[in-house]
Amino acid sequence: MVGNIISDMLGTSPVQPIQEHIDIAYQCASLLPSLVKAANLNDWDKVSTINEEIRDLENQADAIKLKIRSNLPKSLFMPVPRQDLLELVLVQDKIANISKSIAGMIRQRSIQLPEAMYDDFYNFVVLCIDAAKFAKKSVHELDELYQTGFRGAEVKLVQGLIDTLDDIETKTDEKQNLLQQSLFKIEKEFSPIDVMFLYKLIDKVAGVADMSERVGRRLELLLAK
Repeated sequence: MVGNIISDMLGTSPVQPIQEHIDIAYQCASLLPSLVKAANLNDWDKVSTINEEIRDLENQADAIKLKIRSNLPKSLFMPVPRQDLLELVLVQDKIANISKSIAGMIRQRSIQLPEAMYDDFYNFVVLCIDAAKFAKKSVHELDELYQTGFRGAEVKLVQGLIDTLDDIETKTDEKQNLLQQSLFKIEKEFSPIDVMFLYKLIDKVAGVADMSERVGRRLELLLAK
């Protein structure tokens, strides 16, 4: 009985559902390179299939987000504030949301990259997904951090992952600028509307890396508590 009372006071660890959430958010983003490749191969059936898969995953992420909100312990004995964990989940969720938005836009507008830009854009997408991968790796250290009260050697490990994430995000910023410059040079060859959506697509893909970097920032705030 006493054990149950203490358990109720401390609350169950929220880490597992948060990790499950980032896993699904990452899965959404990880499908984007295949989507871009299929679009440039005129394989619109595959584009539609991938788009639906991303939409389904994003719905799963939303369901987990709501579950976390409803069940996250309100205990004063949690090692970090409840609101900080909720904000971490919200940032994670934006990775899934942006991925769904990118997939929907490519499908609805039948967007293809100009041949002169395709390889650089594809590599840009892969790099942004790499940022999401490191965000996932960082969040998967939360269980160890939670058990140690966000202290000790585990903190250094997570900080190293966050630093790597920062480096990747800096590289994506540089590649984003180069892509925008490349598009500017050839934009007169395309319709203004197509050009507008290409710029928008570049910005949205960069958003995956931006949100991944923000996951790192949220974790860094947890480490500083």
